[in-house]
Amino acid sequence: MTKNYHDIILALAGICQSAYLVQQLSHYGQCPVDAFKTSLSSLLNLKPPSILAVFGNQKSNIKCGLETLLGILNSSSSQGLAIEVTHYTMSLIGLERKLHKNPLALGDLANRIGGLNRQIEYYSLESDKFLSLIAEIYVDIISPLGSRIQVSGSAEILKNINTQNKVRAILLAGIRSAVLWKQVGGHRWQLMFFRNRLMNEAQLILKSLANSSV
Repeated sequence: MTKNYHDIILALAGICQSAYLVQQLSHYGQCPVDAFKTSLSSLLNLKPPSILAVFGNQKSNIKCGLETLLGILNSSSSQGLAIEVTHYTMSLIGLERKLHKNPLALGDLANRIGGLNRQIEYYSLESDKFLSLIAEIYVDIISPLGSRIQVSGSAEILKNINTQNKVRAILLAGIRSAVLWKQVGGHRWQLMFFRNRLMNEAQLILKSLANSSV
């Protein structure tokens, strides 16, 4: 069966966007606002008509993730910020595998995220309260799966409870994208054996974005 690498790249970019946002939050306490909103919103779209619909039907919404993905695929660095983003990306993919093997946790996650759609009627997407609700889901369901993601960054910044909630919320969004990635045919071996194919597809999407903005 032929793989749809276009959809695979979009979902993979969603994972990478979350990884990049976590890195930015943990080091600087802030991150690109539009990308942050896109990743958070992706959690609430449980029955999308397409992969792109998860990201607001605009490829530009995951431009940050596409650029991050290309950076990971092109990078030969084994240290610093580049390796952090790669670590977060692969860790999110690994957590999705653990989640997939745990039907009880998977069911609980779907129910809790469904509850978020009711809460959004009372709280704004980026409110401290709503972020804390998402973070609780991560702590209650994802953390017990094992292989917790060790987040590097500024100790002072990471002490802040709001930053902690943002990081956990974005990690959960990354797992959401990892689930999508697996559903459309994504697999870890593609990152090793089809790296050029992935790079070419990501570059084509970014080129189309550049052309559309001219």
